[in-house]
Formats: sequence, C-alpha cells, structure tokens
Amino acid sequence: MEDNIQLGADVFNKMMFVLETPVTQDNHKYYKFMDQEMQEIADNIWAMPAYMKEDDDFSMFFIITEIESGETVIAFSEGSLQDGNFSLGEPMVSGKGLNILNEHDEKRASSVLHFLNQISKAAEGNWRMIED
Repeated sequence: MEDNIQLGADVFNKMMFVLETPVTQDNHKYYKFMDQEMQEIADNIWAMPAYMKEDDDFSMFFIITEIESGETVIAFSEGSLQDGNFSLGEPMVSGKGLNILNEHDEKRASSVLHFLNQISKAAEGNWRMIED
C-alpha cells in the first residue's frame, strides 16, 4: 500500500473507512458532523449530510452500513432531487466519495476527511485499501 495517500489522488478512490463497531440507536449521536446527526433510513443503514446547501444542487451524504464481510463502513452517496422527491444514489467507496466532494468543494472535503481521521485517532475506525 502506498504511504501518504492524499485526498484527490486516484489511489484514494480505493480507500474505505471501516468502523470498529456498528452505529446503533444507542451510539449514533456520537457521530455528529458539524450540526448534522445520523438518521436511520432503513434497517441498520444510517445517513447524514456531509455537504448540502440550499443554493447548490449537489449534495453528498455519509452512508453507514454493514457490508458482506460483516464490517461496518462509512461510504458516501450523492443526493438528488427530482420532481420534488429526494433520493440517494448508489453508495460509493469512502475515498471515491471524498474525491468527488473535493472536486466540488475542497474545504468541505478536507473537513469531512478531518472528521473521519478524528474517528480513526479515537481508535473507533480506520482506513483500508480495497481490492479491485
């Protein structure tokens, strides 16, 4: 694995953030980003805005869920509003979502990365390289 992988680098698209424990009704309030709080949008699937502004059609959401391996990951999903209905797109790998956000708003992407790195420093999650 490469050392010192930076936000915006192509290789960052292959980075996934894995939580040590699942998000639950008991602990979801510990994972606040800015003034946003996690919401359970389906059984064991949690979402929270990472970027959403009134005057901008682009939005990005944290998606926290368990994957096939049994690990709980923080992925990202773009939001869209069509015909008055809001929906989330297909979840994407953590690094890819951050790179897309970085193309749209570098400052917010850096804030989201800092948030995830704080979770890592608290030993509650870590970055992993995924395979193709």
